[in-house]
Amino acid sequence: MSDLAHIHHVEVLTPTPQASLDFYVDVLGMEVEHRDGPSVYLRSWGEYQRYSLKLTESRTSGLGHMAIRAWSAEALERRVAAIETSGLGIGWHDGDHGHGKAYTFTDPDGHAMELIWEADRYVAPEHLRPALRNVPMRNTGRGAAVKRLDHVNLLAADVAACRRFATDVLGFRHYEGIQLDNGDETGAWLSLSIAAHELIYVHDARGAHGRLHHVAFWVDTREECLRAADLFLDYGVHIEAAPSKHAVAGGFFLYGFEPGGNRMEVTTGGHFLYDPEQQPLMWTEAERAKGQAWGVRTVESFHVYGTPPAVEADRAYALAAGVAAPAPTTRTEKR
Repeated sequence: MSDLAHIHHVEVLTPTPQASLDFYVDVLGMEVEHRDGPSVYLRSWGEYQRYSLKLTESRTSGLGHMAIRAWSAEALERRVAAIETSGLGIGWHDGDHGHGKAYTFTDPDGHAMELIWEADRYVAPEHLRPALRNVPMRNTGRGAAVKRLDHVNLLAADVAACRRFATDVLGFRHYEGIQLDNGDETGAWLSLSIAAHELIYVHDARGAHGRLHHVAFWVDTREECLRAADLFLDYGVHIEAAPSKHAVAGGFFLYGFEPGGNRMEVTTGGHFLYDPEQQPLMWTEAERAKGQAWGVRTVESFHVYGTPPAVEADRAYALAAGVAAPAPTTRTEKR
């Protein structure tokens, strides 16, 4: 068993704070759990922790940070020692809403991350109290009514370096990946559990660092995913990729953009991997050229667009999608 349990929350940056908040509340159906200055903390109805999304006003879009919870205080200390040995550690801070002290660091590509152990459990107020004791909050049925944070997909200039850091230092398992004919590793699907993925790295075609590809939220059924697509349509949300099935990991998906320009996924399905000897399944360049599981071609923007924008073409694509289009970042070097 790994020292780390799961991704506890993710901070997403937005230049359109109210419009982005409306998306998460009205379209995805999340609940506002807390507000603090430029940040709003949101939760899905099936999560034990107080929140899984921290939405923060910013001049641009992208990832603020990703937080991972350890199994124990001792496990946290072990992983901190490993990170410090890697040279990517930054240091401790006193914590944030809903969790205690946190150790901050970056991955090899410059994505901001932190490890925590002490975390508050959610206690539903009377109007959100569920009928069953083993459910943390009642399902309000608002919007897509997403159940939980599922995974985070990060862009990286060097996927192999990030994958090695995730497995060798953090303790993720490497379940699937993509390797081109020239030997380059362009995708890595990683997990701390039997779920097919919790953290994904894919190659950043722009050569930038520290960018976000997408954040994914889970629903229980394919029908709910299809319903989310209808909601996206009714609310004017740009649908980048209509519902279909991934070849890698086998999940059912819907991709769209929230008003701040960040790509969001509604997902369900996928593999559970129980085999303790499971070896990474590496997809070839020819196999991935076939598209998704049912032969649907992967849209070109999926290979190049991320947040914050890295080049003017990213900004132009965001403008065409009707979402915020801040000037391209100058962050082309690791932080």
